[in-house]
Amino acid sequence: MVDVQGSVADGFEPVREAFTRNFTERGEVGAAVTVYRDGRPVVDLWGGEGWHRDTVQVIRSATKGPAAAVLHLLQQRGKLDLDAPVGTYWPEFKPHGKERVLVRHLLTHRAGLPVLDTPLSPARAADGESGPAALAAQRPQWEPGTAHGYHALTYGWLLDELVRRITGLSLGRWLAQEISAPLGLDLWIGLPEEQHHRVGELREISAPEAPAGQGLRVRAKPQVGAAYRDPQSLTRRAFAAIDPFPEQNSPAHWSAELPATNGIATARSLARFYAALLDEVDGVRLYTPATLTAARSEESQGPDRVLVVPTRFGLGHMLHSPASPMLSPSSFGHPGRGGSLAFADQDAGIGFGYVTNGLQKSVTSDPRAQSLVRALRASLHAPS
Repeated sequence: MVDVQGSVADGFEPVREAFTRNFTERGEVGAAVTVYRDGRPVVDLWGGEGWHRDTVQVIRSATKGPAAAVLHLLQQRGKLDLDAPVGTYWPEFKPHGKERVLVRHLLTHRAGLPVLDTPLSPARAADGESGPAALAAQRPQWEPGTAHGYHALTYGWLLDELVRRITGLSLGRWLAQEISAPLGLDLWIGLPEEQHHRVGELREISAPEAPAGQGLRVRAKPQVGAAYRDPQSLTRRAFAAIDPFPEQNSPAHWSAELPATNGIATARSLARFYAALLDEVDGVRLYTPATLTAARSEESQGPDRVLVVPTRFGLGHMLHSPASPMLSPSSFGHPGRGGSLAFADQDAGIGFGYVTNGLQKSVTSDPRAQSLVRALRASLHAPS
């Protein structure tokens, strides 16, 4: 039996039950889930091997949501124009037709730059210079703005360099000062050394077979598996822009700033962050109504040239879809490869965060996260 700790408000007991079943039925090792509703926490649970109340975790691509928020806040403050060419702020970016790439194309995975012709080593990926320089020299894989394909790793260098050009700070430093500090978040892109002792050790685990009739496992379509196996596919090359992939349990990786993939957070802070995009949380609101509308408005939809399934994106935030289910069509946020999921749902007033130290083979739809989302949906729709 797993000792699940924390609390749930009346009516949200199904989330605790689903969280507990993740350990007994879905291979969970250690994890946490938090839900905010209308600016207040209603679920705050943690448990499992190697987990404490203050454990923080690498969240993989769930990093992309907070990273996108940095650009939205710069736009909101008049420092950035989402419809301006990227070269306006970063002149070296223009070669090979990239003078037509707009800032919004970076956020919506439409820039045509999901791969690097020459992948970077982990050290060069984290040096703050090699990634942007490689992208400035890179030819787009398609005419910018005409299609979308998930920029799995390059997204981070693109956004980080833009923030550096505008503010003089790295994206991680700006996030720490302007988002995490005002909200009191344990959310970093570039973890301070004094926080290293809190990081949960990630491990790869196999998902168990689903009990008959429960439909908990999502089997990849043959073309998806083929794309991941083909060394020349955009899929394989996008996830290999850093080669070899950094050792995720390394302090050097925790301290690096890779805004596409190495954010570190608690579930509590992710839920609080997304709640603050919707409305005030203890006096702090991040997005104005206009920014909120823009952030969650559909910009990319349909076949994804990298993920090989239909995906939907707003400006930096992934949107609810069959490939990445969240709470409802009004949800926006981002999953992390291996399990993590964080999002906001405007209609329900929900901020949701789930993190895990057990990486299963999922990219956009993890069975454990989905069980929690289903339980949350049932709690919200239960008869009063």
